[in-house]
Amino acid sequence: MSATPSASGAPSPLPIPTIEKLSAADQFRSAVSQPTVAAFCAGGVAGAVSRTVVSPLERLKILYQVQSSGREAYKLSVGKALAKMWREEGWRGFMAGNGTNCIRIVPYSAVQFGSYNFYKRNIFERHPGDSLTPLSRLTCGGLAGITSVTFTYPLDIVRTRLSIQTASFAELGERPRKMPGMWETLVKMYRTEGGFPALYRGIVPTVAGVAPYVGLNFMVYEHVRQYLTLDGEQNPSAVRKLLAGAISGAVAQTCTYPFDVLRRRFQINTMSGMGYQYKGIFDAVRVIVTEEGIRGLYKGIVPNLLKVAPSMASSWLSYEVCRDFLVGLKPEETKLLQ
Repeated sequence: MSATPSASGAPSPLPIPTIEKLSAADQFRSAVSQPTVAAFCAGGVAGAVSRTVVSPLERLKILYQVQSSGREAYKLSVGKALAKMWREEGWRGFMAGNGTNCIRIVPYSAVQFGSYNFYKRNIFERHPGDSLTPLSRLTCGGLAGITSVTFTYPLDIVRTRLSIQTASFAELGERPRKMPGMWETLVKMYRTEGGFPALYRGIVPTVAGVAPYVGLNFMVYEHVRQYLTLDGEQNPSAVRKLLAGAISGAVAQTCTYPFDVLRRRFQINTMSGMGYQYKGIFDAVRVIVTEEGIRGLYKGIVPNLLKVAPSMASSWLSYEVCRDFLVGLKPEETKLLQ
C-alpha cells in the first residue's frame, strides 16, 4: 500500500491501524496473543496436562503424607502401594481427586504463569526483553506463587479431602457407598468446620512452601533452559525443554518438600481418626519430628520425585508450545492495514 500525494505534493501519511478496523476473529486473535494473556491461557493447559499425567503418584504422595505415626495402611513401597490402590479402587482410585485437582490446577497454573509474566514485564524488567538476575527470577516466581495459591486454595484443600476419603484407612471407618463430591465437601467444610477460615486452613505453611517452590522452579528452569540453548538457536529443542523442566521441578520440590507435608496435615487437621490435632506450625514440626523422626517431614517424597520429572517436564513443554501458538495468532501487519 503506497502513500497518496497531498495537495502540497508531499505524500500523505498512511492511516494508523486501529483495533476497531479488525474483524471479530482478528480482534480475538489480537487479544489472546498478548504475552500476559497467552501465558495465562497456556498456564491453564499446562496445569491440566501435567496433573493428569501423574495423577496416581500424586494421590499416593498425599496418602503417604497424611499417614501419621502408628498407621500402616500405606506403609508400603511405591509399587505395592499402587497395586493396593488398583486392587481396592481400580482406575478410579488412580484418578481419585484428579477432577477436582484439574479444576483447581487450571486456574492455579493459569494465574501462576500469567502473574509471573505480568510481574516480570511490569516490575522486574528495566526494558522489554531484559534478562533478569537469578534473584529477580526467584522473587518474581515467589510473588506469582503467592498470588496463585491465594486465589485457588479452597479447591486445594477439598482435593486433599477427596483424595483420602476412599482410601482404606481403618481410622476413617467404613467407606460410604456414595462419596461426596467437590461442592458437597466444600459446603460441608464451610458449615461444620468454622466457615470461611476452614477453607483456608493450612494456608500459612502452604504459602511458606509455595513461594520458594515456585520461585526456585522459574529461576532454575529459565537458567537451565538458557544453558541448554545452543549457539545460533533461539529456543532449545523439545527434549531439552523437557529436561530443563524435570531438573527445575526436582530441585524446587526437594528444597521445599517439608512445607508440603505440613500443608497436607493441616488440611485434614480437623478430620477425626487421623491421629493428630496440631496447634500450629511449630507444634506440628515438633510432634512430627518427635513421633516420626526427620523422615516424617519427607513422607511421600519418593512418589513425589518419581512424578516431578514427567509432571514438570510436561507442564513446561505444553506451556511453551501453547504460549507460542497463541502468540503466533497475532494478526499480521498487512492484515491490520487492510
